[in-house]
Amino acid sequence: MKDFANGFVFLALLLISACQTNQSPQPVRAQQRGDPIAAQPDPRSPLKLPLVKPRIVIKKGQRQLLLFSDKKLLRTYRIGLGSSPIGDKVREGDRRTPEGDFYIFTKNDKSAYYLSLGVSYPNAAHAERGLRDGLITKGQYDAIMHALKAKKGPPQNTALGGDIYIHGNGAQSDWTWGCAALENDDIRELFAAVTVGTPVTIEP
Repeated sequence: MKDFANGFVFLALLLISACQTNQSPQPVRAQQRGDPIAAQPDPRSPLKLPLVKPRIVIKKGQRQLLLFSDKKLLRTYRIGLGSSPIGDKVREGDRRTPEGDFYIFTKNDKSAYYLSLGVSYPNAAHAERGLRDGLITKGQYDAIMHALKAKKGPPQNTALGGDIYIHGNGAQSDWTWGCAALENDDIRELFAAVTVGTPVTIEP
């Protein structure tokens, strides 16, 4: 009987030892350089300012605004466009978001649309087309070209239209008169990251 009891105790100890071996927490391997998780930074980690040669690219078809520091993509924001989103802007009131190469010519922290960044529309291509098609005079064309050469805001009150901004108040639909609209949290981050003179490319 005593031998049986001793055997039972030995078996119980053996089972307990086995359970501890199989179910006890295992040490976590330290992440190594090049691990998939370690190689992917948090996309919403704070931007390191100032950026190096900041640049904005808007892809109208994808409803995306891309923010670069030098050649590194830092952010991809959702945007809303003008309520007539297809095609380049031609004239005042067509509600199209323009296409081409521009720059930020002003920053407005008192915008009716939360925060806004002024885009240098019309550019040289729009001015040349407008002069050719009789939408603007030679004097207006010269004024636009002079402003662009000085990296200032081109005239905003010609028949080509103006007041094209990257601003806040929502990106869930195409609701603007030709601007690019972001969510307020996104425009706040973008507004802090870019400077006057930042290049802006708007693609179809």
